[in-house]
Amino acid sequence: MRVVVIGGTGHTGTYLIPRLVEAGYDVAVISRQQCPRYPADGIAGKVGWQRLEWVEMDRAEADAAGNFGARVVALKPDIVIDMICYQPESAQQLVDALRGRIQLLVHCGSIWAGGASLQVPGAESEPRRPICDYGRRKAAIEEYLLAEARRGGLPVTVLRPGHMVGRGWVPVNPVANFNPQVYSALARGKEVRLPNLGMETLHHVHCDDVAQAFMLALANHNGAVGEAFNVVSPSALTLRGYAEAVAGWFGKPANLWFRPWEEWKKTASEEDAAVTWDHILHSSCCSIEKARKVLGYQPRYTSLEAVKESLGWLIQNGRVEA
Repeated sequence: MRVVVIGGTGHTGTYLIPRLVEAGYDVAVISRQQCPRYPADGIAGKVGWQRLEWVEMDRAEADAAGNFGARVVALKPDIVIDMICYQPESAQQLVDALRGRIQLLVHCGSIWAGGASLQVPGAESEPRRPICDYGRRKAAIEEYLLAEARRGGLPVTVLRPGHMVGRGWVPVNPVANFNPQVYSALARGKEVRLPNLGMETLHHVHCDDVAQAFMLALANHNGAVGEAFNVVSPSALTLRGYAEAVAGWFGKPANLWFRPWEEWKKTASEEDAAVTWDHILHSSCCSIEKARKVLGYQPRYTSLEAVKESLGWLIQNGRVEA
């Protein structure tokens, strides 16, 4: 069975590609570079990346030239895993080329396609209510792909990862942005400023668990076609609880300072404030019951366990002072 992975060198690909190779799939990876960008860990460290076909390609350039879909078809896939589709037009070009030619397309979506939840934890059956440009684009792609599957045009499964966590990059922190100094401050007992009451939520997921979900989608394709699945840890975190847990890892009480949003945003950089706003506006808290029942998804990591692994790497590599 030949699997073509579009964008396989990123966060999830670091764990997914070795899983595919070890499972016996014939794997081709479309990427602009011929190596994973993040440190191998666990199963990812056991399988040589040389046991696959590398296809150097810039998707944006190929999309603009109108030949991306045809170039994917030329690789003769049975299954296509699309990790880097961010524009509805790009999805349509790929589907037009793949229609009637493959057994399954698995698309990497986002929990932000769901937008603001009506209830928590939010289920995939809720109406999509995207509230940012990225979420609106991912929602439009998801709607188009699932409609295509319902019409019988192309077998499609959509997976919606949460805030991805793994060794090699900074997880969304307790202030809901990516500033690593927040972790340094908590580790040293310094004051950390949280917006509002710190009760907004984040829903992380370790990338190895996301890779697990992709493998399960392939193994259970009959039940997964035409469906979208949330792929997150078992529980979301409140900002306040998250901060208190991180401080506790270093034997410190969390020295937290709370202010209403309009006042808080003046204490952060414009970039950090914008990222924080996006995350607290969503306050993601998603259900994985559907993925458990249909796919057999069982995340290995809680949100805190995933963050702790990443934080250890950041400390070892001098990104966080503790």
